[in-house]
This record gives sequence, C-alpha cells and structure tokens, in this order.
Amino acid sequence: MKNIRSLRRYSFFTLIVSILVILWGAYVRATGAGAGCGKHWPLCNGEVIPRAPAVETIVEFTHRISSGVAFLLVLGLLIWVFWTFHAGHLARIFAGLAMGSMIIEALIGAGLVLFELVAFNSSATRAVIGALHLLNTFVLLGSIMAVIENLEVKSPTVFELYSTRGLLLMLGMVGIILVGMSGAIAALGDTLFPSSTLIEGIRQDFNANAHFLLRLRIWHPVIALLASLSILIGIRLPPPGEMRAPQLQMVLTLLILTQLLAGLINVLLLAPVWLQILHLLLADLIWLGLIVTIFRTQRLHETA
Repeated sequence: MKNIRSLRRYSFFTLIVSILVILWGAYVRATGAGAGCGKHWPLCNGEVIPRAPAVETIVEFTHRISSGVAFLLVLGLLIWVFWTFHAGHLARIFAGLAMGSMIIEALIGAGLVLFELVAFNSSATRAVIGALHLLNTFVLLGSIMAVIENLEVKSPTVFELYSTRGLLLMLGMVGIILVGMSGAIAALGDTLFPSSTLIEGIRQDFNANAHFLLRLRIWHPVIALLASLSILIGIRLPPPGEMRAPQLQMVLTLLILTQLLAGLINVLLLAPVWLQILHLLLADLIWLGLIVTIFRTQRLHETA
C-alpha cells in the first residue's frame, strides 16, 4: 500500500511536469521561438549547449531540456508500473500508452525543427502536424491520468457506452479532442496573422480570400459549444444504479464555463499570449476532469 501511495505521488508529479512542458511549448509557438535552435535537433545551433544564445534560443532550448525531463519521468513511470502490476492490468496498459505518446511527442518535435515547420511557417503541413501534436498531448495526459485512476483497481472497468449518458460523454470526449485540434489551428492563425482590431479579425474569418488558417478558426468556437453541451448534459444524467458524483460534476461544469468565458475574452482581446496559454491549460484540465469523471462514476456503478 505504501508503494502505491508513492507511485501515485510520482504519477501526479509526472502529470504536472508534462502539463508545464506542454504549456511552455505553447509559449514557444506563440512567441515564434521554435526556430531558436535553427535547423538542428537534438543539438541547438550545432552545439550541445548554445553559447551566447539569443532570447529565442533560450526559450527553445529550455523547452527541449524540460521535454527531456518529462520523457525520463514517463519512462520511470512505465518501469515502476510494470514492476508493480501483473500483465494485463489497466495501469500497465495506460503507462505503455503514455510512453508511446511521449516517443511520438519527441518525434513530432524533432520533425517540426528539422523540416522547418516553426516560426513563421504558415503551410498546411504545419497546421496538420500542429493539430496532431495537440491530439498526442491529450493522449499523453489522459494516459497518465488513467494510470493514476487505476492504481488501486484490481479488475478491469467495463464502461456503459450504450446508454444516453455514456454516448454523450463519449461524444464529449471526441468533441474535446476536435476542440483542441481546431484550437491549435486557430492559435497558429492568431500567431501568424494577428489582427489589429476585433472587426478586422471577424472580417478575416469570413473573407474567402483570407489565409486558410484564418478561415478555419471560425469552426473552433462552434465545435467547443457542441462539445460543451454534450458533456454538460451527459454528466447530469445518472449512470445505471442512480449513482452520482456531484463534486466531479461541479468541478467539470465550472471548468467548462470558465473555458467558454476565457475563449470569448481571448477573441475580444485578440489572443494575447498569456491568455492563449491559460486557454490551453483549461482545455487540458477539462480533458483530465472528463477522464476522471468517466472512470469514477463508472466505478461507483460497478461497486453499487
């Protein structure tokens, strides 16, 4: 039991570090510092440790160092979980998924640098990879959270996917993923093609001749509203057995409403960097909260 408590604390630490690395990566993108190390990976401007670096180089190099720390933490989590649990345990499965997504994360980061899909690159390739990058970070964070939720579970959880509630929550999960991916594209458009006024930004969204990144970002709030409604309705429907988790419902509801407000303010303030990062943090927390809610309400039903 003591070992499980220690593993839980380590898992939470790994999760927090991973979130901080993701947020710092968003800062790298929002400030255009992704080319701070030039077209070099894993070296930085051809050096192991850059000498007399510019600000952009410090930002990018710090992100690489923190990413390496997160990689080692996830590797440690994988080894610890495999040492502790038997084959087939859910914690093992999700720890393996976390490690796989961390490897993909490193490959995506390397590809962005080596193919120069950073700084002011506005290609469709960068947009697609940026969206997939966001998807992969959700898989990473969700997998670590799932490890934490299954550290003391002895038997597999069977999810009720065919009820109205289960269907709405699954649609909500898919919706949150699409919101995140469309948000990555919208944020890239805000960074590369900043608007001087709100009216100008709205005109760009509906201008048929505007860059595709600007014309695509209008879909982000639409998907966000649909996903939010699906989750807000779903978490209020009781699972079989009438078992509820009111605290989880309240926290997730507050996070979603705060996120919608933050999205509105982000548009009104023309997407300042600090608000983009806060917006991403809230998205990560909603994603994690939804995963916790699904696991815990389902487990209440199983033990009822």
